[in-house]
Amino acid sequence: MRRFAVVSRLLLAVALLGGAGLWSAPARATDTYTQTRYPIVLVHGLFGFDQIFGSVDYWYGITKGLRAGGATVYVASVSQLGSDITRGNQLITQLDNLRAVYGYRKFNLIGHSQGGLTIRYVAAVRPDLVASVTSTGTPHRGSAVADGIAVLAPAGSVQRALAEGFATALADLISSFSGGQSSQNATDALVQLTSAGTAQFNAQFPAGAPTSACGSGAASVNGIRYFSYGGTGVLTNGFDASDALLGAGSLFFFGSANDGLVGRCSSHWGTVIRDNYGWNHLDEVNQLFGLRGLFSADPVAVYRSQANRLKGLGL
Repeated sequence: MRRFAVVSRLLLAVALLGGAGLWSAPARATDTYTQTRYPIVLVHGLFGFDQIFGSVDYWYGITKGLRAGGATVYVASVSQLGSDITRGNQLITQLDNLRAVYGYRKFNLIGHSQGGLTIRYVAAVRPDLVASVTSTGTPHRGSAVADGIAVLAPAGSVQRALAEGFATALADLISSFSGGQSSQNATDALVQLTSAGTAQFNAQFPAGAPTSACGSGAASVNGIRYFSYGGTGVLTNGFDASDALLGAGSLFFFGSANDGLVGRCSSHWGTVIRDNYGWNHLDEVNQLFGLRGLFSADPVAVYRSQANRLKGLGL
């Protein structure tokens, strides 16, 4: 009788554990497709943010998709407008804080647009923090749109003052909604993104630079892996209100392949994964709310694939 009572209690305990979700048979394998060795840190571009209004993500669906596969993911908050050195130093502070709190050794940095330049700076000055650098839609050789604005609104002109005043006000508004960095500098941002500005930046921080005009660069420099990819779509979805703006931006490229803000070859850095996804500049981060071309690749799946690539490299 006593033995029966013991067995009964054990069966009851197992039943209770199962009801509480602590026991399951058979157990379903946990998804580890994106489970990299080092945490992933996502870094936004010009006028970017981590999250606004408490629920709207810059990396729409991407953060969730990466975490669903086991990745540890953080979303950085750097100035909406500023030089890559300013933004890079803000990022370094955040990475140092994460290291101090959680003991992480290194990070896999993924940057969109100007965010790609920002993470390159961090890799150059603090290589101890960086395992890999992945840029998407980044104007590594400058943007024809920035060049065009510099010509149409030259420094010291009324047009430049008005443009920079509007840009700063918009950046401050985004920052207030997202609780991000308050340091904004429209002049530095524009100069940084011109062909001349990025040429100067590349001369200072050349790791991963392509060896030809539209080729690939070194896959690994100082133990840091470099990757890049980008899109060449512009008007990709008639329901996406941002397409009109990017369509206007594409006029500055005079017919050469671009994503509305960045030329195809300008997006090249390190190992070029692909440079002609059917995306425009905002599709590259799955905006606006996932609207993109009907037959284009799913950005979330592409970011997950890159995380899996990093995992396979032991990063």
